[in-house]
Amino acid sequence: MEKVKTIVARSMQFLRESRAELRKVTWPTPKEALASTSVVIVVVIIVSMFLGVVDFGLTKLVRLVLG
Repeated sequence: MEKVKTIVARSMQFLRESRAELRKVTWPTPKEALASTSVVIVVVIIVSMFLGVVDFGLTKLVRLVLG
């Protein structure tokens, strides 16, 4: 029973500390969140296109070398 009380007490302390830390966070405005999301999507598209071209090129090269 003592073990359960210790676990509950530690859990409550963790939740209190988590709440205190979350109050310190500077949350982005909707405009900032939209801008960041847009940048991430554009970068993902560019990188995926680059990797697709590299993959296609390497596939052609391997097929050429191996016959």
